Amino acid sequence: MEKECGSKELFTEKELQEISGVNVGDDYVEVLCGCTSHRYGDAIAKLRVFSDGDLQITCQCTPACHEDKLTPAAFEKHSDRETSRNWRNNVWVFIDGDKVPLSKTVLLRYYNRALKNTNGSKVIHRDEFVGCSKCGKERRFRLRNRGECRMHHDALAEPNWKCCDYPYDKITCEEDEERGSRKVYRGCIRSSSCKGCTSCVCFGCKLCRFSDCNCQTCLDFTTNAQPI
Repeated sequence: MEKECGSKELFTEKELQEISGVNVGDDYVEVLCGCTSHRYGDAIAKLRVFSDGDLQITCQCTPACHEDKLTPAAFEKHSDRETSRNWRNNVWVFIDGDKVPLSKTVLLRYYNRALKNTNGSKVIHRDEFVGCSKCGKERRFRLRNRGECRMHHDALAEPNWKCCDYPYDKITCEEDEERGSRKVYRGCIRSSSCKGCTSCVCFGCKLCRFSDCNCQTCLDFTTNAQPI
């Protein structure tokens, strides 16, 4: 039987064997990727593919670059690609030594599936920010699943929430917040710089409202939501 890679069995060993820089995590597969600018050359990075369709890129274009968790579209723009807005063909991976566009690989399997589901009944939530009550800096919360939605919900409801309460990493108020140019990328699959649309802004669903929470927002949803 062919060996599967990753706890989620994202891809088979055969599907990944020619791709450079493969690293299999608990819930993702990471590969080496890049984007070529005719002016600046290749920008190298690492792409993580998740089973929910999420794609995250950590840029390694220079030792001083700290851009991470970029969408492919944001990475394409960051690399100063002259003809942007076509990241499926402009972002590539090394397969058997050749640069192959993501569109011609298996790596977009779950992204395309998530995109298809979005046109149906799946609800998409964009990233949101919560400000520290002490220093005022805003910290990003990803709302991809119910657990992440709950962390954001509880942080938003806590008037004394601080940087040290950030659930993803151990940070302090001394840590810089994201640059303004990075904050515009909030995870909407319709557009990387979406300012809010019906695909990524939710006004209440079973993913982000909780029956065990006594806040008015959750109580209103629990009372008025129609059973499915």
